[in-house]
Amino acid sequence: MAIFWTSIQSVLAIMIMIAVGYVAQGKGWFDKEFSGALSKIIMKVALPASIFMSMMNHFKPDQLAKLSVGLLYSIVSITAGLLISWVVVWVMKVPRGRRGLMMTAMNFANTVFIGMPLNQALFGNASIPYLLVYYIVNTVMLWTIGVWLIAADDPTVDKTGGERVKFDWHHLVPTPLWGFIVALPFIYIPWLRTHLLVNFVTLTLTDIGALVTPLSLIYIGIMLKSFGIKNMKFDKHVVVTLIGRFALAPVLMFVLIAMGHSMGLTMVPVFQKTLVIQAATPTFAVLPILATTYHGDVKFATDIVVSASVLFIVVVPIIMVLMG
Repeated sequence: MAIFWTSIQSVLAIMIMIAVGYVAQGKGWFDKEFSGALSKIIMKVALPASIFMSMMNHFKPDQLAKLSVGLLYSIVSITAGLLISWVVVWVMKVPRGRRGLMMTAMNFANTVFIGMPLNQALFGNASIPYLLVYYIVNTVMLWTIGVWLIAADDPTVDKTGGERVKFDWHHLVPTPLWGFIVALPFIYIPWLRTHLLVNFVTLTLTDIGALVTPLSLIYIGIMLKSFGIKNMKFDKHVVVTLIGRFALAPVLMFVLIAMGHSMGLTMVPVFQKTLVIQAATPTFAVLPILATTYHGDVKFATDIVVSASVLFIVVVPIIMVLMG
């Protein structure tokens, strides 16, 4: 019952923030340019600050060796999931503008803003280092491979030009990932943290980073109102994406851990459960913003995020029961 109630409260908080954007858009508070400006604030300012401060607050150099097995499981499971989702997209003949979104939605999670409070409620603060293993892999692979997949699927790019995918540094190292890159020297060189991260800097970055979740969810609310909530459809692409997020991803992680144990790659039980739960958390909330940035199907992305954020209230208790 405690797990069920924790899930309900998480979902209610998400739905309330979405409702703020939905109601405000309905009242005509935002002009046509607002949503575009909002996405830029999130992508280029709030997300890098959030990632940087998460690294500062939760990651220490001496944890790396102890957590390396979890890094391996996380990398392999997401990579395997991407390969399987690529086959699914190819078999289903998903149109451009949806392919990259579908693959990333199936494999990348809202690890910090939903996964972290949920993990703390389920397993306590002692599980945070284990959660950060999945968070780091999820973040790095999302903002490199995931964003590149969505950018490569941009339907507005002229296919006849011969340069449909430009593998440049903007795709390889998108703005949010700089929060992770810049954080590394601060973690490994104590002098930088002591002398540069003075109180007002830390407070400023923390407050800016805290904007990510509410602004992203308000943006979803704006998109929902623009499209009309009654027009939300659970077409076959949405259904398959949700199955991939809530069934394929955690099952892959569970199977990999079981295989690893048979080869001697053991972990404490809390570490195992943390990785499986994080693999089953809802799709990351900024998916519609990425869809806007790279001219993808924004309505499709919005449908996935909203439905996944609601359905995980059912999924998490089931997974906890199955894991014992």
